[in-house]
Amino acid sequence: MQKFKVGMVSLGCDKNRVDSELILGSINKHYEITNDPKEADIIIVNTCGFIEKAKQESIDTILEMAEYKTKYKCKMLIATGCLTQRYGDELLELMPEIDILMGVNDYMKLHKLIMQFIKEEKRISSAEYSDNNINEGIRLLTTDKHTAYVRIAEGCNNFCTYCIIPKIRGKFRSRKMENILEEVKSLSSQGVKEFILIAQDLTCYGIDIYNEKKLHELISEMSKIEGVEWIRLLYCYPEEITEELIDEIATNDKVVKYLDLPIQHINDNILKRMARKTNKQTIISKINRLREKVSGVVLRTSLIVGFPGETKEEFEELKEFLKDFKLDNVGVFKYSQEEGTPASKMDNQVLEEVKDVRERELMDVQKIVSEGLNKLKVSKVYDTIIEGRKGKYFIGRSSEMAPEIDGVIYVKSDENLNKGDIIKVKIIEALEYDLIGEVYNEFSK
Repeated sequence: MQKFKVGMVSLGCDKNRVDSELILGSINKHYEITNDPKEADIIIVNTCGFIEKAKQESIDTILEMAEYKTKYKCKMLIATGCLTQRYGDELLELMPEIDILMGVNDYMKLHKLIMQFIKEEKRISSAEYSDNNINEGIRLLTTDKHTAYVRIAEGCNNFCTYCIIPKIRGKFRSRKMENILEEVKSLSSQGVKEFILIAQDLTCYGIDIYNEKKLHELISEMSKIEGVEWIRLLYCYPEEITEELIDEIATNDKVVKYLDLPIQHINDNILKRMARKTNKQTIISKINRLREKVSGVVLRTSLIVGFPGETKEEFEELKEFLKDFKLDNVGVFKYSQEEGTPASKMDNQVLEEVKDVRERELMDVQKIVSEGLNKLKVSKVYDTIIEGRKGKYFIGRSSEMAPEIDGVIYVKSDENLNKGDIIKVKIIEALEYDLIGEVYNEFSK
């Protein structure tokens, strides 16, 4: 019997990407996976429901894929992810194009749901809320084979006033360390060199199941696994970073000197209204401590402009902070008024045009900061992982660059370079966000 072909469209964050890989891994033996939705009998859309822009993209993508039922081979459309978990049956009612609606806790049931739909020819809704479930299983990687995301926890206990994620994903719950290490061993045996650890709150790993923070211990154990070259940490809350973690980052050669600190703002009044568990002084102290202890540490952050009640003075304070502390990579997001969150009901919502101006102003500041920092890298040599080719250049990343969200290095080379090679590259020119380099010692690693 010929297998149905399944196509996946994955939207949103890297945590969603891991979900998509788990979904594909769970059905891989039953179906043929295709990268081209036009060839698919079954199309799965893994949605994002975090902010308004992401919700609209998810809805547009579902509608676009629904057209494949008449234009191409698609016979079944499945929607899953944060949007479906957030709206459930309401979304199924509003979108008759969806055949199976599945939440974020039901991935391992997908094959059964498909069989049920084929047998009964009735639309299915399966989006029950769970505070206990952690999806575990074999993943079918969608990244380049040398890089993989590893989710070490699910859910969130922070309840920031602008964020809907705890209502969608549930309370914070860590994966068992032995399960994570087994996954890393398996991925390493498949050729993965770079392991990017993710969670809604990476720094609280272990607190729920071991009664203490264990991120430093986890990365120490990971670094002992054969084939692990780079361990990267994303989503580290500044106030939760321990001295043990800082020491491990500083002394472990396998842990890249790169940290993502989602501070969101620097003004104390705004941080309080956001229900962030920190303040300006704590954030600044942690940045200074990291720079003192971890030689050459690269810091990324995300910032929100236009939070309800944000005054011109509070915004200027944020702008001055960026100028003074010169963070390496910054993502700026306009506040999105999300139903069901406390911030959506706050007074003094900021006008959209004001948010636009503030976003541009902040990015203009960061552009100058970034270019200045990049110029300091000229003539320096970096271990660089090769990701592909574009025109006359190979595309690579140093350990200071996370995939997709940071800049790249355009590498000149007379020799062919393979994806996943880690080579030494000397920087010869700095751009605003990217770098240009040449191979320093062609096959050094």
